[in-house]
Amino acid sequence: MNRSFLLSVIVGVSNTSNLTFGGLPRDADAAIRELCSGHAKALHSYVERLCPDKASADDVVQETFIRAWRHLPHLSADDRPVRPWLLRVARNVLIDARRAARSRPVTVPVQATERSLIDAGLDQVLDRQFLAAALRHLSPAHQAVVLETYYRNSTLVTAARRLGVPHGTARSRLHYALHALRQELQTP
Repeated sequence: MNRSFLLSVIVGVSNTSNLTFGGLPRDADAAIRELCSGHAKALHSYVERLCPDKASADDVVQETFIRAWRHLPHLSADDRPVRPWLLRVARNVLIDARRAARSRPVTVPVQATERSLIDAGLDQVLDRQFLAAALRHLSPAHQAVVLETYYRNSTLVTAARRLGVPHGTARSRLHYALHALRQELQTP
């Protein structure tokens, strides 16, 4: 994008008067156009050396000329050169931008795959907590049969043998334990 175009949009270009005072035209729009045509290239090359990218440099130059437009009476009050003032303002804008960036917390965007892994891990932790809370509501006999069959991967016959109960009793306890767990997990 053309820098002159940007500045003309900001200032609202109008050519009403080109009478000069203090080395700058009396009309603010003409004064900014003259400043831009005479100093924009040098200012931009100065700022580009200090900025991380071209877009940031363009922003700093634009902000510098906005501040120059706001301070036209000061700039046109005497015959001092304007370029040192513009360079100093650009440097101050850069310093302000760096300070503002340091004061903001650094955010690192989470990629979609990382987010799904984080969400899946969180879901697993929550599921385990809900299930552990539901298991605590079961009787010790029902807890034992669920732990044997689901967490130790035992068959119902092996679970009954380890628990020292008949096979039918283990099957009945497992049925009632799973029913109680479903009830517990479905209640809000």
